[in-house]
Amino acid sequence: MKTRLIFSLLVGLLFVFSAVNAQEPVSAYPVDKDTQLITYQEVVQQAGTADELYIRCIEWINTQYKNPADACRIRNRESGVIEINHRFEILNDAEGAKLIAGIVNYVLKLEFKPGRYRYTLSDMTLRQSSRFPIEKWMDKNDSMYSPLWDKYLEQVNVQVNELINSLKAGMQPPVIKVEEKW
Repeated sequence: MKTRLIFSLLVGLLFVFSAVNAQEPVSAYPVDKDTQLITYQEVVQQAGTADELYIRCIEWINTQYKNPADACRIRNRESGVIEINHRFEILNDAEGAKLIAGIVNYVLKLEFKPGRYRYTLSDMTLRQSSRFPIEKWMDKNDSMYSPLWDKYLEQVNVQVNELINSLKAGMQPPVIKVEEKW
């Protein structure tokens, strides 16, 4: 009787553990539940009016991008919206040599309200001979799957986080230096 009970418990635990292992792994990248696209989005609390935040963002764009007029497709001060279409390179480390593996296009939308702004970075596509969404790299069941895809996704994540950190630093209020009286 006691042996049966222990056996039943062990079999039950085995089913529980196998069910846990059978679940899909949680993506390390933020995937929008509606669009199923990798989307980085955050509302950042920042002192200033919507117009002040808009102006700070324009200043950041002018320092961040080599050609800000080309990168910034929408600048609407009245509605407090800026949209940037730009790109960055991903690399392939082949035997110590870093080769360009492709260019990832992205859309960065910035929206401003008093005391806060929201960024949304999405619509990332790989541009080579054609364009396809980078979310394809997350599908390990794809017949074309390559372990390089994981490295590409890591590079995208690093590049996006560097861009977001640069944006947050650029959106800080300017430091006002008090003139010394002597």
